[in-house]
Amino acid sequence: MADLYARDAAALSSMSHLRFFPQAVTGGQGCWLKSDDGRALLDFSGSWGAVGLGHAHPAIREAVNAALNSQAGASLLSTATEPAVALAERLLSIVPERARGRVWLGHSGSDANETVARAVLAATGRSRIIAFEGGYHGGTTGSVAVSGHPVQDAGARLPGLSLIPFPNPLRDGGVQAAAERSLGRLRALLEGEIPASDVAAMFIEPIQSDGGMLVAPDGYFREVEALCRQHGILLVCDEVKVGLGRTGLLHCFDHLGIEPDIIVFGKALGGGLPISAAVGPEAVMNHASAFSFQTLHGNPVCASAALAVLDTVQREGLAENAADVGAHLAAGLRDLAGRHALIGDVRGMGLALGAELVTDDMTPASQETALTVFRAHQLGLVLYYVGTASNVLEFTPPLTLTRAEAERGIEILDRALADVARGVIGAGDTAGFEGW
Repeated sequence: MADLYARDAAALSSMSHLRFFPQAVTGGQGCWLKSDDGRALLDFSGSWGAVGLGHAHPAIREAVNAALNSQAGASLLSTATEPAVALAERLLSIVPERARGRVWLGHSGSDANETVARAVLAATGRSRIIAFEGGYHGGTTGSVAVSGHPVQDAGARLPGLSLIPFPNPLRDGGVQAAAERSLGRLRALLEGEIPASDVAAMFIEPIQSDGGMLVAPDGYFREVEALCRQHGILLVCDEVKVGLGRTGLLHCFDHLGIEPDIIVFGKALGGGLPISAAVGPEAVMNHASAFSFQTLHGNPVCASAALAVLDTVQREGLAENAADVGAHLAAGLRDLAGRHALIGDVRGMGLALGAELVTDDMTPASQETALTVFRAHQLGLVLYYVGTASNVLEFTPPLTLTRAEAERGIEILDRALADVARGVIGAGDTAGFEGW
């Protein structure tokens, strides 16, 4: 099996690849992956946060087996099915009152965000959307249209999209200056640069994940919410990567003191299976029949897995574990920052953490970041990098991560950073792995 990566390259389209090192796996359990060369790899990415319960969790296996043993069709398109209805009812029960209308089920955060973007425009009759620079809401045409990440085609954005800066205290002169810079831009838009009455919605990420694991200053999003309410703008919260217990609370927006109108779930909702959900007011989510559908939306297998995820997060106290182990992991990262000059900042909540790598003058250390994740993989740790300058190590491990596993990961990262500083690995080693 040691040629698995070569077989992948010979058979699969690279259009769906985002590769950082020659990783090839044949199995996994909990927070560990089995490499095709027989090594055990500690997974600090969780497939970009998608396997929130860890690999091969028994609750997922049992739910999927039961759904397949007596399969309620394959779609909700023309049939009401018990798993899809039960999942929708459960999601409605865990969101704020203002979002408690209807649930749309899809395959991924991308198609959910695309559906919401289309629906808010159609339902309100307004033509504009506001989002953030650096924001990533998906890879489909409609989700790219409301994103602001520089790796995406700017020409594909919605003609009525306006982008504002996400507050970045490290780069924007501190907490207060960062918040005011962003809020000032939003106010300028709504007070005359564009007709505020034309804005249907504002898309937010409570932590801007692919933009660099950025955490906004306290109170910032309450100001954003107030401005949206003042102008009748729907607040859409993209919880795809950071929701469902990852930050230490069930919803990441619970840390912010806000109540979104529409909430988008994905990734961890399926425990590794493809399912997403958008939950919001009936006037938007029931805008028109057959407005946004695909044959396998809401299929009973993935819906059953999602129900198992929600049950398990609550039953096993995984949000609480994320808070505890995440604090332990963050402390370890801050300790590394005291010993490795490359680490310029550590930020995040729970098990949604980022470590920004910089040079002596705080310039983004993009090349060193690529070398660090490559070397970490060689040493047995899987993590990737994000950020508009590709210089932020992202930590989104399974919520089942233990303190001992967190400590082991810190040990490996410590050595990887030291090896990069000593020149053990160089740019030639990472050739062909472009990452972001």
